[in-house]
Amino acid sequence: MLNIALIAHDSKKELMVQFCIAYCGILSKHTLCATGTTGKMVGEATGLRIQRYLSGSQGGGEQIAARISCNEIDILLFFRDPISAKPSEPKDVDLLRLCDVHNIPIATNIATAEALIHALERGDLDWREIVNPT
Repeated sequence: MLNIALIAHDSKKELMVQFCIAYCGILSKHTLCATGTTGKMVGEATGLRIQRYLSGSQGGGEQIAARISCNEIDILLFFRDPISAKPSEPKDVDLLRLCDVHNIPIATNIATAEALIHALERGDLDWREIVNPT
């Protein structure tokens, strides 16, 4: 069971909901957390159990970043709006950098998210055992 974090910019929240509906069977086998509004929308649409943090504008992204720093997140699905500039953009870049530092697979769009979810379903994401063997 992996810990999967969900974040979506406002213009991508409905896409995240549709993605989670489509892959509910796979996601239900893992522990999910999300920023506030994204988690609320996904939870209501899918019935998935999701630990919700603050909304992104109130620090939810930073709460997820703290969990990444503590190696408590295994995958980040972060559906970003690449067109519209956001006041949170510097924090978003910091979050992406943090995933790179801690070798966290991250999907910032639907195509990469589907690739990750299919790899997850096949059991191909046991990378922590390779990076940090016990």
